[in-house]
Amino acid sequence: MTKLTILTASAALLYPTLSMGADTTSQSVASPDGRNVITFSLSADGKPSYSVLRDGKSVIANSPLGFTERNKVNLSSGYRLDNVDRASKDETWTQPWGENKQMREHYNEMSVRLRNKQSDLTLRFRSFDDGVGFRYEYDVPKTDSLFIMDELTRFDLSNDGESWSIPASAETYELLYRAQPISAIENANTPMTFKTSDGVYGSIHEAALYDFPEMTLSNVGGTSFKATLTPWPDGVMARKGNSFSTSWRTLQLGDRAVDLINSGLILNLNEPCVLESTDWIEPMKYVGVWWGMHTGVESWVMGDRHGATTENTKRYIDFAAANGIRGVLVEGWNDGWQNWGGNQIFDYTRPFDDFDIDEVVRYAAERGVTLIGHHETGGNVPFYEKHMDDAYQWYKEHGVDNVKTGYAGGFPHGHSHHGQYGVRHYQKVLELAASKQMTINAHEPIKDTGIRRTWPNMMSREGARGMEWNAWSEGNPPSHHVTLPFTRLLSGPMDYTPGTFDILLENTRTSPLFRHWNGDPNVRARVNTTLAKQLANWVILYSPVQMASDLVEHYEEHPAFQFFRDYDADCDWSKAIDGEPGEFIVVARRADDTFYLGAATNEKSRSVNVSLDFLEPHRVYKAVIYADAPDTDWLTNPTSYVIEERIVTAADTLPVVMAAGGGQAVTFKKIR
Repeated sequence: MTKLTILTASAALLYPTLSMGADTTSQSVASPDGRNVITFSLSADGKPSYSVLRDGKSVIANSPLGFTERNKVNLSSGYRLDNVDRASKDETWTQPWGENKQMREHYNEMSVRLRNKQSDLTLRFRSFDDGVGFRYEYDVPKTDSLFIMDELTRFDLSNDGESWSIPASAETYELLYRAQPISAIENANTPMTFKTSDGVYGSIHEAALYDFPEMTLSNVGGTSFKATLTPWPDGVMARKGNSFSTSWRTLQLGDRAVDLINSGLILNLNEPCVLESTDWIEPMKYVGVWWGMHTGVESWVMGDRHGATTENTKRYIDFAAANGIRGVLVEGWNDGWQNWGGNQIFDYTRPFDDFDIDEVVRYAAERGVTLIGHHETGGNVPFYEKHMDDAYQWYKEHGVDNVKTGYAGGFPHGHSHHGQYGVRHYQKVLELAASKQMTINAHEPIKDTGIRRTWPNMMSREGARGMEWNAWSEGNPPSHHVTLPFTRLLSGPMDYTPGTFDILLENTRTSPLFRHWNGDPNVRARVNTTLAKQLANWVILYSPVQMASDLVEHYEEHPAFQFFRDYDADCDWSKAIDGEPGEFIVVARRADDTFYLGAATNEKSRSVNVSLDFLEPHRVYKAVIYADAPDTDWLTNPTSYVIEERIVTAADTLPVVMAAGGGQAVTFKKIR
């Protein structure tokens, strides 16, 4: 049932102005539970600022707000308070797919209207039980265009503590996470997650990023961070008309680390779905012609090692059909891969001669499988935009409704992946796909900011170091997989592509087809987990399009692959139960009446007792447990595992024992 309450009144009537000294005016708004309070202040010279309290203790000290403009339009000072409007909302909404189908949007809002001689500014603050958000809404009637040169927003954290982040970059998020004191961060991409010395967990990010550059964070002293925007080649940060809104600046807050994962703040700061129908959007499991190229036993280009042939794709389709897997991804199917590293020009409507797309699609449909298309751009955005309307229409006419995009290469003319130019492009692709009832899984993307609520055909994206790094480098350390849920995945789903069973890459490295193609040839690449942790990552690293990444021959007759056969990527409910960033994580999900649990640890072995109170009460379940064996170790014996069964109820506690670098995956099937 939906409950909606909206109240609006002027500040003079319901919320009298509070004085914070002779030169400051302030107004506050608290979360529904009263624990989170965000306060707006206006100094005597008209400069706006804000602060955040949790349980009466300062989290963000008084921090500046505003922007600077190239033509000296004043967007940061000389303001006087016009009025303050307030509203409250409590609504339950349903998403077509997601970690949780039912979402509660519950907040108190304060809209502060300011005016100076050149601009009107509304600062819209929302306070939720799980954090706060604010955005800028400008109206500058006496000019046609604005050239934003800098953002003055700061996040002056009141206390030092621990943090987890990646360095700021305008081009990539595929970097290893750093665990360090908050004060030691020089710069960071968001989400930037932290735990203060007084025990508050938080994460700084943004929501609803449209037609604006991404925000990163720069340390300006101690634990104070300034918002930094990714510029155009000429140094302008954002080009806007005379009326615009920014993305939301967000701060998720919690008492436990897992509270951040269970937060709905980012989604709730986005607008409702704009699509007339979402029935055509299909979460799914998939396999693909992909991992062989990364491990060097197949090639993206035509030849005796070409992966994307009609014959090989049919083999993957047969495997998918036999194992209840809906999708098959095919990379390297189209002409242009021979241009890699050169002009980065791909033909999106011309298959290689050994790939008959009509036959492949026909064969897949006959077997109940759908083809997932692939558009690699190499970063050549102008060429892609010139041809993408025809490319998506061609896919649609050939029965391909789901597309993985790629931008592995620099953008031309000095543009960056994460600037306003890039943000506009990624959105343009998404809206084109939506107009044709097609979905997108973007690699080398702009970061997720919850726009999947508004555009649910934005299924998943990469945006962090994923599985492929294990194929040709030192790989991702065991701590990586238990850091991602508290950092990158706070922003939304990730197409990490888990599930490699050939942990040591022995079968590929000894293949006569193997060729070294990327990275340091002296580095012995491998997957830095146990096999049981690979299973657990299907649950932990959420994506509504979840891949079994290995070559399909490595799954044939493998008992542990039954977990993926049983797993349903179309979740109805999810909850992070326990964990600490970089140490361990335990997540439970439900699809229909079957529950799944994934647990993983870092380089240390670990035992965790997990209450099964998330199961339906008064019901009995068969738990099928895929666990590390007593002799398992991610370094020395990663593929050893055991499968156990036991009967459990919601009243039970499950002991989860994990080897170093290991994990555990469990399926709970209702039996009565």
